[in-house]
Amino acid sequence: MELQQVPARPDDEGWAPPACTLPTAERPLRVAEFDALFAEDVTAVRPAGAGRVRMELRPDPRAAGRAAELAARETGCCSFFTFTLTATGGALAMEISTGDRHTGVLDALAARAARMAAPDTPRGPSGNGRPSRW
Repeated sequence: MELQQVPARPDDEGWAPPACTLPTAERPLRVAEFDALFAEDVTAVRPAGAGRVRMELRPDPRAAGRAAELAARETGCCSFFTFTLTATGGALAMEISTGDRHTGVLDALAARAARMAAPDTPRGPSGNGRPSRW
């Protein structure tokens, strides 16, 4: 896996809020790790209710391990995130939620994931990778 920095866009603002305890110098690498997950393993991004987003992942053990490891590390610095990884019926999904104070962070994360999701699978209800909410 090669990590590459993706240029910031307006919808990326607020991705790392002041509540994040990850040292500033380590944030670009963490963003690159999420970018790699989004680009290589996420196939769809959908709203899942207030303060929640669901990301469909490639249903393979490597994707599950990568998502779980990244989620565990992210909750270490951003405790307002809750990640739920579900594998059932040959499908793999990760649901991410936040409290009301951090929905802007979740929206920025979802927008970035939708923009970068693996291009070989239809994404979102419009097929362009971005549900109408993002």
